[in-house]
Amino acid sequence: MTPTHDTDVLVAGAGPTGSALAADLLRRGLRVRVVDKAPHAFEGSRAKGIQPRTQEVLEDLGVLREAHAEGGPYPLAGIHLGPVTAPWKMQQRRTATPDVPYPNILLLPQHRTDAILHRLLERLGLRVEYGVALDGFEQDADGVTATLSTGERVRGKYLVGADGGASAVRTAAGLGFVGETDDSDKTLIIDCTIDGLSRDRWHMWPRASAGACPLPHSDQFQVMIRLKRGDTPDLDHAALADRFRALTGLKLRDVTWVSAFRPNVRLVERYRKGRVFLAGDAAHVHTPAGAQGLNTGVQDAYNLGWKLGQTIAGAPDGLLDSYEAERLPIAAGVLGRSSELYRNLSSHRVAGLKRGDEERQLSLTYRGGPLAPADAPATRTLHAGDRAPDAPCTAPGTSRLFDVLQGPHFTVLAFGPRATTALPDLPWPTGGAELRRFAVRGGRGIDSDHLTDHTGRLADIYGIDGDALILVRPDGYIGGVVSTDWAASFATAAKAFTPR
Repeated sequence: MTPTHDTDVLVAGAGPTGSALAADLLRRGLRVRVVDKAPHAFEGSRAKGIQPRTQEVLEDLGVLREAHAEGGPYPLAGIHLGPVTAPWKMQQRRTATPDVPYPNILLLPQHRTDAILHRLLERLGLRVEYGVALDGFEQDADGVTATLSTGERVRGKYLVGADGGASAVRTAAGLGFVGETDDSDKTLIIDCTIDGLSRDRWHMWPRASAGACPLPHSDQFQVMIRLKRGDTPDLDHAALADRFRALTGLKLRDVTWVSAFRPNVRLVERYRKGRVFLAGDAAHVHTPAGAQGLNTGVQDAYNLGWKLGQTIAGAPDGLLDSYEAERLPIAAGVLGRSSELYRNLSSHRVAGLKRGDEERQLSLTYRGGPLAPADAPATRTLHAGDRAPDAPCTAPGTSRLFDVLQGPHFTVLAFGPRATTALPDLPWPTGGAELRRFAVRGGRGIDSDHLTDHTGRLADIYGIDGDALILVRPDGYIGGVVSTDWAASFATAAKAFTPR
């Protein structure tokens, strides 16, 4: 007899990755528990950069307005060279476009990101269980039985370790964490107030290997001090103030959080072991350069959430294998980029201060993966596995495509009369995520099952020149392009995603 399950998914770790995953699962109607060994939510600024693609994820979860209200733009850098302070633009400020509504990085301290996601979880009916560690687990063909530090044994269908670089889930699963940690290379990170320092610059003292970034909507800075090899820092607040004064001549006070950070560069050998998955820092740890770690973790969660939901509803188990196949290469590439930036910073190279399109994570693609074969049909601008861009269009209550895509559903867009005629007859199961169908037409007017492309920009951005069906996955990536033999080709494109 198959044991009953207490929950669908047990998530270990309540940081941005675990919280984003739990929110995505809850909006799919799944039962979720989130445990975290820490006694309370994280209180520091640590990962403070929210990249454009992650802002799109937060918008889909319904919390981007909160993030924008509590965050702010990155300031110009101010490089202190003796008595001279030279302004430096780390990244180009871009203007929003119809396909990229949030082109710039958002400055948001990690504790605020956590709080925003935790408030979302509470609205969805879940409270994080702090002070509860995962002591171990056993798994079989039907589920995972986890033992918690409280002595409770929890039976779930799946277990996800989003519990950081020292992941207990990864350790218990016996998965290797390949890479290096340089114990002699340490950086102090301090949240504090600094007297007499302007808040319109991210201040950098290259010769002292120190920096101070103003945190939005507060009087605090995040201070980073790169330590010399062999330097054992005194974390007493008075000692930190003395160190900072010796380096910069400025007074540091009112310390609220401090950490001695060691740059890790590691990647797990597998993202999945049976019914156990890893996400975020449990699967990959980065240097802090480029603001990539938190963003990559949240996007791990965004990729995994809908796949767990579909599989629990009866989709092929192979859909869960695609999580590793799609996300592990992304993490490997991000690790290489952040390490390159960190090496440049270590050598005081200007290239270490530059940030470009690669860091924004908008061009990341799953092309060539198991859900997006390289030879799959494509449009003039998009291939299966690419990010589905925003675009202007008119539908009830909105004038943009992202509002239509928002939610845990799949979306199919029909361009042209033949595709529109085929739209009602496209096969889709009753279980799992629903399919929302929209015919795209020119001209004017608003109907519940139509998108009006009155400017032609939607068809242009999506590269459509004739009749086509575009299937968009719940995580905002192109799931398939169909241009002939409508129902049969659509069924083939959706086969890997849907319950049998």
